[in-house]
Amino acid sequence: MNVKTVLPAVAMTAVSMVLTLAVVVMWLGTAMPWPVALVVGLGIDGGWLATLAYERRLAAQGDHSHGVTAVGWSFGLIATGVLIAHALTAETSTGAWLAVAWLPIAAKALWLVHGLWERTALTPGALGAIRGIQQEARDEAAVARARLRADATTEETRLTAVTAAGARVARVQAKTAETLSRAWSTLETARQGEDTSRALTSVTTPVTPGVTPGVTPRWELPVWGPVEPVSALALESAPALTDAQLDVLVDEIRHSETPALSYREMAIRFRAAGHSASEVRLRAAWKRVVA
Repeated sequence: MNVKTVLPAVAMTAVSMVLTLAVVVMWLGTAMPWPVALVVGLGIDGGWLATLAYERRLAAQGDHSHGVTAVGWSFGLIATGVLIAHALTAETSTGAWLAVAWLPIAAKALWLVHGLWERTALTPGALGAIRGIQQEARDEAAVARARLRADATTEETRLTAVTAAGARVARVQAKTAETLSRAWSTLETARQGEDTSRALTSVTTPVTPGVTPGVTPRWELPVWGPVEPVSALALESAPALTDAQLDVLVDEIRHSETPALSYREMAIRFRAAGHSASEVRLRAAWKRVVA
């Protein structure tokens, strides 16, 4: 038995039995001989005690009887009814007698709690195993929470680093694009100038190879625009052109429209047609044709 639950139940039972017996003797002793009243009180307490003992025996065997339980509660209700009737008919201290009239029912309730405690009681080994399982679950939950926090911190750090790196790259790209834009704008302004070609020709004529004496070569600055890539298959499969063949192609493409095409337009159509030639050879052929 567990002392924490059985001692209050035993104490409450003893107090309620003594109180019931005293009330029956005092209350019925005025209307009948006191031995008869004593027998009535002992009968009530004895019936209650007998049913309680039988209930405890069945509980020790792991059994239960609804009939015995009903009889036990009947004796408890009878004792409570006697106490309430005595309190209501007493000339003095009615409130005090009513205050203790619940003791038999309280004693039965305490025995019910003790029975529930016994049916759900576990051995020390089982309790230790349960505590171990609960502690293991708490440890796993704590580790999982720590891992999630660490992962979240790592991901936050990674995202911060990636964002900062992306911002730096974007700033560099923007700065580079701005610089290129200014450079090409300056180059376009120079190319559109009226005397740019003549000035370049006069400066570079002494060092320009392959220029026929007395013939002024035509110079053009590069133009910033889209470039059409040539497929690798065309570069690999097309046979190398001789200088004479290259000159013929360049001249045909240049005079395919009126007025004659510029070098940039000719180069775009030359490569779009599937022909292959390096930029140096193509520009040299252009100079020969134009000269």
